[in-house]
Amino acid sequence: MADPIHQFEIQKLVTLGHIGGHEIAFTNSALFMAITVVGIAALLVGGSSARALVPGRMQSVAELSYEFVANTIQSTAGKEGMKFFPLVFSLFMFVLIANVIGLIPYTFTVTSHIIITASLALLVFATVLIYGFWKNGLGFFRLFVPSGIPIYILPLIVFIELLSFLSRPISHSVRLFANMLAGHITLKVFASFITLLGGFGIAGWFGAILPLSLVVALTALELLVAFLQAYVFAILTCIYLNDAIHPGH
Repeated sequence: MADPIHQFEIQKLVTLGHIGGHEIAFTNSALFMAITVVGIAALLVGGSSARALVPGRMQSVAELSYEFVANTIQSTAGKEGMKFFPLVFSLFMFVLIANVIGLIPYTFTVTSHIIITASLALLVFATVLIYGFWKNGLGFFRLFVPSGIPIYILPLIVFIELLSFLSRPISHSVRLFANMLAGHITLKVFASFITLLGGFGIAGWFGAILPLSLVVALTALELLVAFLQAYVFAILTCIYLNDAIHPGH
């Protein structure tokens, strides 16, 4: 049976140089991040170049993506949240396209690595902190002091709110990373059963029908998960940004 973890291995493609005794290399992860960015640019530039009254397929996908993210922001952070549209839209499209590309055989799923998802989550966390204090000043601390709380339990509530706020980058990043990692491991395990049973001849071929069916079903499920995880990442970003815009409970 093939090793289901091998697909997540970072492989060096080109050595770019050395800084402070550390090797700087262009890896398969960097390659597929670049492919993701190029794919997003091709979709959006190609979809918006025609600007036809009756949109074609690519233009429809580009317009639907824009409207979907815009509606998500307005429903969670209000019209004032639209100033963060470039950030939320970029995060949504990057996670979505990276997830979908990772489902293609012999590709690499960059969102299955915690360093990638944690970097995106920390970007959101830093944006919330910087904008929250810039817009509200010390009033941003109202986020940790819910109104209407009895004074004798207020210290406990403040501690819980603060702990919840500081743990946001962890939950934000681990949710995406863990779902993509588990899904691809499951696909690899069932795909290995197909080749394993196929080695037993005709009887094995018939036995491989079940794992093959499961792989097809799991692939369809993973395609749905790829979109859902991009949506969850985007909507959590909007919720966190809403706290920076309106810190009061």
